[in-house]
Amino acid sequence: MSTIILENVFPADYSTLSTSALAQLVTESYAMDDVKCTLLVRGVGDTYLVNSKQGRFILRVYRSSHRSLSNVQAEVELLITLKQAAVPVSYPIMDHAGAAIQIIKAIEGQRCAVLFSYAPGQAERTLNEAQLYIFGQQMARFHAVSSAVTITGDRWTFDKTTTLFDPLVRLKAAFEHDEENYTWLQNAARRVDAHLTSLDTTEFTTGYCHFDFLPKNMHFVGDSITFFDFDFMGRGWLIYDIASFWQHLAIDVYAGRMTSQAFDDNYGIFLSGYHSHRAISEQELAAVPYLALGFWLFYMGFHTTHDQFYNFTQPSQLKVYIAFLKYLETNYWS
Repeated sequence: MSTIILENVFPADYSTLSTSALAQLVTESYAMDDVKCTLLVRGVGDTYLVNSKQGRFILRVYRSSHRSLSNVQAEVELLITLKQAAVPVSYPIMDHAGAAIQIIKAIEGQRCAVLFSYAPGQAERTLNEAQLYIFGQQMARFHAVSSAVTITGDRWTFDKTTTLFDPLVRLKAAFEHDEENYTWLQNAARRVDAHLTSLDTTEFTTGYCHFDFLPKNMHFVGDSITFFDFDFMGRGWLIYDIASFWQHLAIDVYAGRMTSQAFDDNYGIFLSGYHSHRAISEQELAAVPYLALGFWLFYMGFHTTHDQFYNFTQPSQLKVYIAFLKYLETNYWS
């Protein structure tokens, strides 16, 4: 039996970078000592914990197939602006040359890497009253900045097309053997479209949204909060961010982890914190339960583009998502 040895390095769609090489990169680029890198999470951007004599940091190495240099530049620009405005975010650390983005030549091509400040504390799945209030308040402060700033570079645009109808096209193959639920999704999207058309959306405030404002993407030290994971930051109605947290509370009710009364109380405290810094119209709040469908469809559609989320596009998992979305329609859509 013969063996064939290929002389050239075989191409790759995605590689896991050496932690020791990344530690050396951080050491040289940021003038740090005793640097160690540990891979925490593989994803759209691989996340590494950086321990050094100068402290702890987070290194994000973005996948070239999902984040271009322009995409990363826009994220960095927004985060620097937020830091300057004293909004509590994990922010980019500049290297000794004053650059925020490192360009790495990986097997699959050019990848961007950014070193971030470490968000102290830990995530809390269930927020207490003080945390709910401060979360709403700091989200409003973020929106006050993100609605007034113009960012260069390419990012997502969130609207009815990108959150309802484009994802349905990407999801069609996943529902090949479940035409009934795919038809339900199509009808639900049309119903949401009709409801939003009935509202006066001309007064909805537009700006850069986090679009994944879930408790897992913020750390608390007592009642002090730090936001992170702006992977899906994009431009759209700011109310999308409130919808992302609203549906998180709705999931807890659906799963039996929270009563309907607790849902109302928690959402009310959160909104009180938000209103302490920024106003929201009744028309915007009326859109929230309907925008939750767009939140889910957007991420369900994105799952079809990323190998890490293959299990999320399987029929059994899709049925779980559909069951929750039908619950939202029955209980929260008028």
